[in-house]
Amino acid sequence: MSNSYTKVFTATADHIDELGHVNNAEWIRWVQDIATEHWSTVADPAHVEAFIWVVTRHEIDYRGNIGPGESVTATTYVPDPPRGARFDRCVDFHDDAGKLLVAVRSTWAMIERESGRLHRIRPEIAEPFLPKV
Repeated sequence: MSNSYTKVFTATADHIDELGHVNNAEWIRWVQDIATEHWSTVADPAHVEAFIWVVTRHEIDYRGNIGPGESVTATTYVPDPPRGARFDRCVDFHDDAGKLLVAVRSTWAMIERESGRLHRIRPEIAEPFLPKV
């Protein structure tokens, strides 16, 4: 996956639900964290200043989980070109053995900070995040 971004997350006691593993809400928080960090790290600083992102949809497949003190490696990537003001972003969470535990596909919409309105994703904004062909 060209143009992907990776981050390790470790479960703490605060992340654990009554079933003894990471709560669903925490997986979503980790999706938000890695997506935001990827944008802030890779995007042109002028674009980071001018635009913000909001989620319009999450689709999550749970295939496993982790408990307190365990870690996952999250990899995020944008699989397809944008559609107007939106694009999909995937985040895959793997355990230390490489097993896919959680797969997320989210739709994000770009908003112009100044106006608060949706803004079409121009090619120069999308390019750093798209797969190289």
